[in-house]
Amino acid sequence: MISRIHLYSAASFLAFAPGEALANSSASTAGQAGSHAEGEVVITASPLQQTADETATPVITLSGEELVHRRQATLGETLAGQPGIQVENFGGGASRPVIRGQTAPRVQALSDSSAIMDASTISPDHNVTTEPLLLRGIEVLRGPATLLYGSGAAGGAINLLDDKVPTELPKGGISGVAEGRLGTADAERAIVGGVTAGLGPFAFRVEGVRRKSDDYRVPDAFGSDHVEGSYNDTSTLSAGLSWIGPRGYLGVAYTRQRSEYGLPGHSHEYEDCHPHGTSLHCGGHGHDDGDHDHDHDHDHGAPYVKLRSDRFDIRSDYRDPLPGFEKMRFRMSFTDYEHDELDDGEVATTFRNKGFDGRFELTHKPIAGLRGVIGVQHWESEFSAEGAEAFLISTETRNTALFLMETLSLGPVRLELAARQEWQQVEPAGTRYPGIKHSPFSASGAAIWDVDGDYSVALSLARSQRAPSVQELYAYGVHLATNTFEIGMVTGNTRLPDDVSLGVETSNSINLTLRKTRGPTTFTIGAYHQDFDNYIYAKTLDQFEDFRLIRYVGADATFTGVDGEIRHEFTPQFAASIFGDYVRAELKDGLGNLPRIPAGRLGGRVDAHVGPLTFDAEYYHVFEQGKVAAFETSTPGYDMVNATLAYRLELGGSANAELFVRGTNLTNELAYNHASFIRDAAPLRGRNLVFGLRTAF
Repeated sequence: MISRIHLYSAASFLAFAPGEALANSSASTAGQAGSHAEGEVVITASPLQQTADETATPVITLSGEELVHRRQATLGETLAGQPGIQVENFGGGASRPVIRGQTAPRVQALSDSSAIMDASTISPDHNVTTEPLLLRGIEVLRGPATLLYGSGAAGGAINLLDDKVPTELPKGGISGVAEGRLGTADAERAIVGGVTAGLGPFAFRVEGVRRKSDDYRVPDAFGSDHVEGSYNDTSTLSAGLSWIGPRGYLGVAYTRQRSEYGLPGHSHEYEDCHPHGTSLHCGGHGHDDGDHDHDHDHDHGAPYVKLRSDRFDIRSDYRDPLPGFEKMRFRMSFTDYEHDELDDGEVATTFRNKGFDGRFELTHKPIAGLRGVIGVQHWESEFSAEGAEAFLISTETRNTALFLMETLSLGPVRLELAARQEWQQVEPAGTRYPGIKHSPFSASGAAIWDVDGDYSVALSLARSQRAPSVQELYAYGVHLATNTFEIGMVTGNTRLPDDVSLGVETSNSINLTLRKTRGPTTFTIGAYHQDFDNYIYAKTLDQFEDFRLIRYVGADATFTGVDGEIRHEFTPQFAASIFGDYVRAELKDGLGNLPRIPAGRLGGRVDAHVGPLTFDAEYYHVFEQGKVAAFETSTPGYDMVNATLAYRLELGGSANAELFVRGTNLTNELAYNHASFIRDAAPLRGRNLVFGLRTAF
């Protein structure tokens, strides 16, 4: 596969080396149909350059000071607290976002619209390989808007925006930013820096982060004042070069990330557990005989992960590339990812993923009122796991897709239609298990009615299909990070008497979005219902103490929920808002609830701006989750109080500095997260204050 990747790269450079490039990214939208007023936030992940208020389903954007203040060590923690988004935490080194009750493999992280190739979809203890401290923006897409990014984004797409590939020449020839942060709950020490220099039509960017934190503290009621194995030590370095002109840019970047973080809740008490049919046997005997004399005397410190990721990106946006087309967008990435899981200093398991992702889009000019984009995407992945906890066999996956999106304005109503056809093939190593092919097809339609320019109503219908992931197909073995023995769909069918379907997962969904975008009171409220055929999930077959035997199966299920925020601006300097979310996820035919579904939340927030001083505070209550799946227990509710105080200094010219302090969990509440695999072993972080100094020029 690697030789093919090199050919793709060389061909792409020859094909897309432009004669001229964009003066800046924002200029690329000027003069287009649907151009936007200054200050409006254009969704980069939208190929038609829509704003957040123009999409059929709610889109969350984080940028500027709000992102600077909310950034955490992991992506899941950074986004937690946004309406409809919660976190699947795994200590201080790894966490994944949960969007409307769903996480990986239905939620996909993108690096400026290109797939992130790592091992985070395999297990919640595998971190998403991005560095939040280097991001300039985050876009969260939900509903039919994710259709263009593949079946892996059926539950949501998180587009991470960075500056490692420059898209504009810096004013004055050079620009930069530096930031230092100190945290109290985990003794966080972090330093961030980046510089962009311009020379003629070229811009060069170098940036990096060094962060180190100890095990984080929690309230004493947990039984310990800290969570063992929740430390995190990470360094990231990127370097990029772009050729920039008035019609487009072509740029490349290299990113190197190294990380070492602990794995809380890891237990070796169950490493000899194994299935006998659908029953779990531990310690060389069946647990149902009451004989629990297996060895509890292991004395291991917390194991840890050593992660290495090397990634190359090629990006290009080009205006008026061909007659009849107004824009071309091209993304290509190659990732060489590997992480070791070490126990007592010895490598127990090594996970590797060498992946390639290429994406090409053309936006055509209006044809009989229709404006749209057509594109193709291809990605390949070579995944392997070796060692004591290698619960997955080596596989090679290829996925090719064609997609199309069109819009048509009819007075105050705008219609959207989109479709995507994929072809996916997974080939396992060896001959014991068969390869498998899927051809999922997805389509959506939406109508957005602009009511007097102040209100809008959007209704969308979608039929989405998703091919099963490698883990869902071929898992078989002990997975100590989640205290499970996993059996995949293919591996289970060859070992158990009852076969499960290997077909695609299909969902039919309806989304209703109400917005008010002007005036002192604004709001965005979304309601949704998803009806799944063959919803693939980890069904618990048996349990011994905290260890479970799970098998990936398909069943019919529904997700129904609502999320949103209402904001009122009392004065230009002071505003308040209320926000909340709730999702109900259950199997059909009275088969019960789905596992690890977050509880509902309701809260309020105030923010004030007085001269150089800004302040915000928020409180929200997470309700008790009592609607639990088989073998689960309920999780109590809790309250969360967060606040930020910042002071900005103008240093002359374009230079400025900001001092800020952000406090989280200020009441030091002992909070357990129902969405976490290690809920009882790793509660959320206790009271934390982060002091920061950031300067830009």
